[in-house]
Amino acid sequence: MNNIWQRLKNLPWPELSLVSLITTLTVVTSEVLLILSLTYFFVILKPLNMLFSSPFFGVLIPIGVAIGMGALAVYLLEWWQKEWLLNNSSLWALVFCLFIGLLLKSLLPLPSILLTASRASLISLAVGVFWKGRPYWQR
Repeated sequence: MNNIWQRLKNLPWPELSLVSLITTLTVVTSEVLLILSLTYFFVILKPLNMLFSSPFFGVLIPIGVAIGMGALAVYLLEWWQKEWLLNNSSLWALVFCLFIGLLLKSLLPLPSILLTASRASLISLAVGVFWKGRPYWQR
């Protein structure tokens, strides 16, 4: 039991939380830009409304955004060339930090169009993180 706590303490929490903050801010920025474009450009209002209210794409878009969010977080960790912190347990910690970021995003008074904190988004975040982080599974 003591070994588990020691391994949790040794994870690179500051780097993971910074990457999850940057990734969450990227998603929030894209949602704000989408809301502003829907407000000011009436040409795209009807097609995007049809797209988001569609039964197939209305479910597929949030899942795709969450997968992309997880892959973006792993890409940012790779870009900073910190390969030493990419292993199986740090990838799970990254999923945890990203989901905490989504929970904090849900506290903002913004309408959530692309992504909300749900079970499907948690699973999709894990799929995105482990899909992009496949080379680091066995480390």
